[in-house]
Amino acid sequence: MGYLSNAGVFLIQVGFGLYEVLILLRLLMQYVRADFHNPFSRFIVQATNPPLRPLRRIIPGLAGIDMASVVLLLLVILIELLLLGVVLRLPSPNPVGLLLLAAVEGLRLLIHVYLFSILILVILSWVNPGGYNPVAHLLAQITAPVMRPARRLLPPMGGLDLSPMLVLIGLYLLILLLVDPLGDLATGLTYNRGLAAP
Repeated sequence: MGYLSNAGVFLIQVGFGLYEVLILLRLLMQYVRADFHNPFSRFIVQATNPPLRPLRRIIPGLAGIDMASVVLLLLVILIELLLLGVVLRLPSPNPVGLLLLAAVEGLRLLIHVYLFSILILVILSWVNPGGYNPVAHLLAQITAPVMRPARRLLPPMGGLDLSPMLVLIGLYLLILLLVDPLGDLATGLTYNRGLAAP
């Protein structure tokens, strides 16, 4: 892969990756009914509204999940994968495998969003304990569904909350034991490769 290809891959991954994070945050905000008056929330809404509005006219929600955001996220990931395939001169993808790969990458992104959100909250709790931060407030709302069970299982001891460590370990194990194997399977299906030996 040449220098131009490297630059192209970098730009595609950064540009699409940032927008995918915004879409996923919007999806999680809808799911947890986050504070939409938060300045950071308003930025996410403004950035994602243009493609979401027309999609919402034809794609209804399901069980509290904003399916329009799910579809938009998968579409953006699909476009990113196709562009990367062109830049890297990969063989023509299998459509079914490509859809599966997009879904796996969406799951990977979800776990990474939770991982980094929790890490940011931990760092902010050390740097500015008790202070209000709009980003921290939104991230706390988004991560609440995964933090609540961990706090019940491992309540604070002597003022020290170890539940974030428990969640981080669990999420990283999910990547290693579920997402990575599924990613290998999806990549093999997409580009008609044999499954790599473990």
